[in-house]
Amino acid sequence: MNGDRVEGAVKNMGGKLEEGFGRATGDVKSQVEGTVKQGVGAAQDLYGQARETAGDAAAAVKRQAGSLEETIRENVETRPYTAVAIALALGWFIGRLGRSY
Repeated sequence: MNGDRVEGAVKNMGGKLEEGFGRATGDVKSQVEGTVKQGVGAAQDLYGQARETAGDAAAAVKRQAGSLEETIRENVETRPYTAVAIALALGWFIGRLGRSY
């Protein structure tokens, strides 16, 4: 849980308290301000959730990229002739794509 989520939750709770106080006293201004604070708190909480999700996704991509690099390195070291043949085939294929007829 990051700081944005905590602040959002605190603002949301403060807004609920203010709205409840406004209802108890009949003060419409406090009710409206409490509702607005709840909305601001909810938006900040959602922003914090989005940041956490984006960070988790970036970490997963980074782990996968490292895993792919290790797999390629291992295959090149254990099967060098196969790796050279694949590289030549890919080079030939890319060269054919760029050629106009």
